[in-house]
Order: sequence, then structure tokens, then C-alpha cells
Amino acid sequence: MNLAGLQLVGPLSPFITNLTFLRVIDLSRNKLFGQIPHEFGSLSRLRYLNLSDNLVGGEIPTNLNHCWRLIAIDFNRNKLTGRIPVELGSLSRLSRLRLISNSLTGSIPTSLGNLSSLTHFSVWDNELEGNIPEELGQIRNLLVFSIANNKLSGTIPPTLYNLSSMARFSITQNQLSGSLPTDLGVTLPNLIGFYVGGNRFTGPIPISLPNASRLEILGLGDNLFAGSIPMNLGRLRGLRKLELHNNLLGSGGDEDMGFLSSLTNCSLLNTLSLPGNRLIGALPNSIANLSTNLQKFNLGRNHIFGSIPSGIGNLQNLFLLGMHNNFMTGMIPESIGKLNKLQGLSLSYNNFSGEILASISNNTQLSGLSFGGNNLQGIIPSTLKNCQRLSKLYLDHNDLTGEILKQIFSITTLRILDLGANSLVGSLPMEVGNSKSLQLLNVSDNKLSGEIPKSLDNFLSLENLFIEGNFFQGAFSSLSALKGMLRIDISHNNFSGQIPYYLEKLRHLQNLNLSYNDFEGKVPEEGIFKIASAISVTGNKKLCGGSPVLLLSECPSEDGKKQSQHFLKKQMIAILIGSVLCSVLLLLLLYYYCVRKSKKHPHPLSITHPLEEQLMKISYGDLCKATDGFSSANLIGVGSYGLVYKGYLDHIMKIVAVKVLNLQRQGASKSFIVECKALRNIRHRNLLKVLTICSSIDFKGDDFKALVFDYMANGNLEQWLHPGMDEQDQPKNLNLIQRLNIVVDVGSALNYLHTCCEKPIVHCDLKPSNILLDDDMNALVGDFGLARFLSKATSNVSQNDTNSLGIKGTIGYVAPEYGIGNEVSTVGDIYSYGILFLEIFTGKKPTDEIFTGSLSLHQFAKLALPERVMEIVDQNLLSAEVEGLNESQTHTNAKGKLEKCLISTITVGVACSAISMKDRMDIEDATVEMQRIRDLYLGVGINDTNN
Repeated sequence: MNLAGLQLVGPLSPFITNLTFLRVIDLSRNKLFGQIPHEFGSLSRLRYLNLSDNLVGGEIPTNLNHCWRLIAIDFNRNKLTGRIPVELGSLSRLSRLRLISNSLTGSIPTSLGNLSSLTHFSVWDNELEGNIPEELGQIRNLLVFSIANNKLSGTIPPTLYNLSSMARFSITQNQLSGSLPTDLGVTLPNLIGFYVGGNRFTGPIPISLPNASRLEILGLGDNLFAGSIPMNLGRLRGLRKLELHNNLLGSGGDEDMGFLSSLTNCSLLNTLSLPGNRLIGALPNSIANLSTNLQKFNLGRNHIFGSIPSGIGNLQNLFLLGMHNNFMTGMIPESIGKLNKLQGLSLSYNNFSGEILASISNNTQLSGLSFGGNNLQGIIPSTLKNCQRLSKLYLDHNDLTGEILKQIFSITTLRILDLGANSLVGSLPMEVGNSKSLQLLNVSDNKLSGEIPKSLDNFLSLENLFIEGNFFQGAFSSLSALKGMLRIDISHNNFSGQIPYYLEKLRHLQNLNLSYNDFEGKVPEEGIFKIASAISVTGNKKLCGGSPVLLLSECPSEDGKKQSQHFLKKQMIAILIGSVLCSVLLLLLLYYYCVRKSKKHPHPLSITHPLEEQLMKISYGDLCKATDGFSSANLIGVGSYGLVYKGYLDHIMKIVAVKVLNLQRQGASKSFIVECKALRNIRHRNLLKVLTICSSIDFKGDDFKALVFDYMANGNLEQWLHPGMDEQDQPKNLNLIQRLNIVVDVGSALNYLHTCCEKPIVHCDLKPSNILLDDDMNALVGDFGLARFLSKATSNVSQNDTNSLGIKGTIGYVAPEYGIGNEVSTVGDIYSYGILFLEIFTGKKPTDEIFTGSLSLHQFAKLALPERVMEIVDQNLLSAEVEGLNESQTHTNAKGKLEKCLISTITVGVACSAISMKDRMDIEDATVEMQRIRDLYLGVGINDTNN
């Protein structure tokens, strides 16, 4: 019975089973529904049953095992539910079992291992759970094994690797783990396709793979494979697809790209997918000799540097080229213009310079062009109008100048146009309305001016409009017809007049930012204006009314305007008189205070021991005894101006840390005075507490100065982040919560020093070795030897401190503006905090050897945001957290929560370490934000436990 593809509709009839001599039933590619009749089990002569591509539901009948002559069962692409019947394991003649794309649940029955004749087993795209049964390794003739897109876990049974006949092995998109055997290519020599992507496999790629000489497709993407990519893959002459994306591949050296040269032997190669790894190095010139059949070449999201070899133009059949999110430099080679089949080109977020090639327009098949996040200059070439299939154009975050060319809007297929963060001038062309397919328009942070064209109303598909940070003016009334808008940001412009009431009728609108314009009058109250978190009208001083959630003043009535103006005049007069009286009183108090202070403290800095009056007395002999004669066995640290010893003071019965100044070193005495002065009046839980000082003479009659602190049992942060050779036997690792606590603690200490002291104090030497950790792993900031005092009135260095110490610090942590002569400031500390912050979470010092040229720790982290943050995070942190997550029943949710936390955290670190002083995040805001991130990760105050 062959009724395939006849568009039959209706339930499967059980009366088919009256045809008791049926050997073949093929009802595939119809619209049959209902359940598989139980009566099918009575067809004892049946050999082939194909119900694929229908709408059949329900469970697979358990009595199909009565059809003992069955050779093939094909139930693909239906709506079957329930378990795979264990009874199928008794069909000894079955050679093909295919149950693809259904909703089957439960585990794979171990009884299927009895199917000694089975050659094809395909159950991919179901909801199967549990482990892969070891018994399947008994099926010696298995050619195709496909269990992809399920929820299987555990490891691959070693017995499956012994099925030497296996040709296609597909287990992608499950939750399997473990590593691949080193002899994989030897045990499975007949492999044609090997797919294990989308799991949690670890370890290296087996170097034995070339022994499977028939291999055409190698899919290892979306796992945790690590180490080098084998250099012998070029022996796979028939290789067509190599997919290694989203792993941890890379040796950490600059020779990672050498394997590309071996692939020049693979003349059939058409897909080379390597994004989302840790490959380091420059592209070899040999890529010009890769297969001319190559269609997809993706190296994005790695650590590749250097320029693009000009020989890239030899790959004439490329239709996708991705090198985004790397550290590549130089100019975009002209030869890319020769790739006339190119459909997608992404070079975004590198350091490419020069102008956008006019020859790019030769690639008339282009549908996606992404050059954002580089250093490209010049104008946008008008020849882009030739790319009439272009749907996505990203030129954001460059140094482009000139006007937005109207020719761009002649591309009717354009859906996304991102020109944000450049230096474009002029107005938005009237022709903008020609691109009626546009869904996103971003021209934010440029120098555009004029009014918004009315032709914007033609954008019936527009969902996202970002024009903030320009000089646009006039009324904003051009979007009344656009009912599908999701996000609108027109902040930081010069728009005026009333807020258009049509905005409250955009029922799909999710976010509206109107802040920092010149809008006036009453704010609408309906629609999105009811949701405080979705709207911002900050900085529009003439607005009133609106929803109560906006907390604006009430709008005055027309009758009350004159009374309001009269009242306002009286109020202004009262304020003026009060201000004069307060100023006189303040001046008198200030004079009185200064006179008294000058009498009591004629020389406020000429003190020898600023802490003597408030601390206990201690002698040189006491400290000598406490440290066993300053024994080297008790030496626990070496500072800029002296040594730190561990000691025990008998009379207070306490272990202490004694910082002994080396007075032979220039600046040590001044450092002692500065540190004493800084510690005299500061009290905070995250600042290292001084117990006492000693300013005396030693047994030789020489001057002796020392500071005595609480002993910190867990040492300093440097020892935890970068343990020395002598600490390797006692490995240290900070978990995520500990690292979050440390940055919150240090931020709290800095905020106190900058805002809560009588004179703001700048630490000037924030680094891991100056962050101490107590018994409970609380972080305390220490070493104030380079601290500076600011005048509150001017936020500059106090006059008394100007020449006391030169601007010093530690290379890598010193704010860049200090290098060009800028005065010390609190934002300099914030920069050091940001660098320290990034070091805590990436595990890399700012002086790491990979940071050369324009690449710094700040830039390294910034380029990783947001997609690549998990790649740059300290692997000691990540491995510990992921190991903990693997034990969780909600691994997927927990891993997503971890990634979200780390992205938010790195974002704060990047904001604090911004090169420009004005761009740095305020220390109080940073501390509050980190407390929020930590609490959110811990679930503090969160009712929904699934978040």
C-alpha cells in the first residue's frame, strides 16, 4: 500500500489491518491524524511501516513487536508522545528505526541493544532524557546513530566508540559531557559525519581524527573543548565542514593560527566556523590558498591580531566572512571588493583604520555589512547605493564625518541602519522615508541638527528609533502613523513644545526616553506614561502633571497663573533676604573658627607623631621582642618604603603586623607622616585599622619608625589572584561571591575617603597588594603612604600637600591623566579601582604581556562586552562556578544567571576604568550598582526563585 504524498486527510483507519497480507504500508507526506491503531500489531507479515510527515499523535503501540518481520519503521515528523516501547527490542530483523521530530519522552530503552540487524537509529529532535544505554554498543552493524536535540545527559558509553562500521554519529544539542577518546579516529575509521555540538564536552580535540580518512563533516561547536586545534587536520582530504565555534580552543600562545595552513590541503572545504574561541595570533598568508569552494569563513570573537592578508580575495566563492570582535588592525584590503558573491561581511569591533572602501559596493549580493566599533574615518561612500540587497548596515562607533548621504535610503531592503557614535553632521535627509522596510534607525551621539523629517511617518515597519545625543530641534511629531514602535530615545537634543499625545496610543511601546530636551506643558497620562520604569522625562524643567509615578509638580490652572506669578515674586524676595543673612552669619562663624584654629595649631603639619595622643605607647624593644628580633622568618611583606613583619604583642595578647620604615630610602619619612595623618581621623570597616605607632631609636641609636596594624590572616589580594611559586602547594581561588564582596568593600572604602572625610583623601596607590583580607575574607584598604588630601572647595590637592610627595603609584594602575601632568583627583582613584576591579574578575594584571600597543586591560574587557565576557573571565573562577552549576538541577537557568551577573559586573569595571576622566562612573554609583548585582545573584529580596 503506497499512498504517499496524496494529500489524504482524516484519522488512520484500523480497518487497514483487514489486509492481512500487507508487507508495505507507506502513508507518508499526507495530513492524517489521530493515533496509530492498536490493530496494526496484528499485521504479522508487515516489513515496512512509514507514517512520516503527518499529524499522527498519541503513543507508539507496544504490540508492534508482534510484526516480527518488520525491517523498517519511519514515524518521522509527527506528534507522537510517550515513551519508546521497550517491546521494540524484540524485532530482531529491524534494520531502520527512525522517530525523528516528535515529542517522545522518557529514556532510550536498553532493550534496543538487542537489535543486532539495526543499521539506522535516528531519534533526534524529541524530549528524551537520561543516559545513552551502554547496550547500544552491542549493535555491531550500526551505520547511522542520531540522537541530537534531546535532553540526554551523562557521558558517551565507551562501547559506542567500538562500532567501527559507524558512518554518521550525531548527538548534538544535548547535555552530554566528558571528553573524546584520543584514539577516536582509529576506533571509528569509517566516519563520514561526526556531530557532537551543543553539549558540554571538555578536553582536547583528538589528534587521531585524520585516521578517519573518509570524514567529511566535523561538528564540535558549542562545547568546552580546549587546547590547540590539531595541525594534522589537513590530512582529511575530503573534509567539507569544520565547525569548532564557541569552545575554549587556543593554546595561549601566538601560534594558534598555524592549523589554517594545513587546511589548504582540504580542496573540498566549504565551511570553516571558528568564532567564540581563544585563538591568538595573526592570520597566515596561506589563507589565500584555502579551498576555492569555501563559502563560510568565520573567525569572529577570538583574540586574533594583525592585518587581513590581501590574498583573501582569492576565495571567490565566499558568501560569509566574519572576523568581528578581534584585535585586528590596518586597513581593510581592497581585495575584499573582489568577493562578488559575498552576502555577509562582519569586521566589527576591531581596530581597523582608514576609509570605507568604495569597492565594497562591487559586492552587490551583500545583505549584511558590519564595520561598527573600529577607527574608520572619512565619509560614508555613496557607492553603497549599489548594494540593493542590503538589509543590515552597521557603521557605528567609528570616526566617520560628513553628512548622512541620501543615496543610502534608496536601498529599499534596508531593515537595520546603525550610524551611532560617529561625527556626522547636517540633517537627517528627507529621503529617509524611502526605506519603508526599516525596523531600526540609530543615528545617536553624532552632531546632527535641524528638524526631524515628516517622511519618518512612512516607516510603517519601524520599531526602534535612537537619535539621542544630537542637536535636533523643533517639535517631535513625525511618528503618529507608526503603531508598531517598541523603543524611542530622543534624549539630549533640543526638542521643544508639548509632548505629542499620540505617543500614549503606541500600545506596543516598551521604552520612551524624552529626557534633557526643552519640552513643556502637561505630560500625557495614558499608555506607556503610566509605567515609571519605561519612561524618562528628566531634564525637561517646564513639564508638569502626568501620571503620579513621574513625581512632577501639578500643572497650574489658567485662573491661578496670575496668583502664582505674584506668589513667586514674593517668594524670590524672601529667598534673597534669607540668603544675605545666612551669608553674613556664615562669614562670622568662619572667621571665629579660623582665629581659634590658628591659635591652637600654628603649624598643623609640623607634627612628629600624629597618632601619639590617641594610641597606646610602644617601644622599639617591644616590637623587637614581638617579631623575634625582626626575624626573616616573620617577614610577610615588602613595601615601597619598608618591610612588614608578623609579631605577637604580649601586653595586648594579639598577633599584629609591624610595618618598619626604611628611613635610608628617600621619601620614607614623609610617607610615614602622610600615612599617620591619613589614619588619624578615618574610621571605616573596610580601612585597615592602625593599633599604634613607634617613633623612637633602635639599639644602635638610629632613628626608628614603625606602624602596627591588625594582622590579616588571609594576606593580601595579590597572593590570591597571582600566587607565587612558594604558594603553589596551597592553591587559592576566590569564588564569585567573594570577588563581588571584595569590590563592594573596596568601593565602600573609597567612597568614604572621597566623600565622608573632613578633607577628601585620595589613596593614590590602589592595587591588589594593598588590599588585605581578614579572617572572614572581608577586604580592607591599606598603605596610605602616597595618600593626598584635597581641598573640598576646589577638589584639588591641598596647598600644604602640593610638594610633599610627587605623583606616584604603580605602573598599570596609575590614571592616564597623571602622565600628562594633571593634578591628583578622586577620579584617579576610580580609574585604579576600575583596573583592580577588572583584574579581580579576569585574573589578568594590567601589565600582562598580551597588553601591548593600543590593547590594555580596559580595552580587552570593553571589546568582550557583552557576548564574549565568559571568554575573558578568570578560568579559575569560571571552572569552579560551572562545576557547581553542573550539580544543580536547574543548570541552564543558573548558567544564564551567572553569565548575566558577570556581564553586569564587567560593565561596571569598564565604566570605572574609562580613559576619559569625565566618562568614569561615580564611585558611589559603582558601589551601589555592585551591591545590587551581588544581591540579585544571591537572590536577596527576590521573590521569584527562578530568576
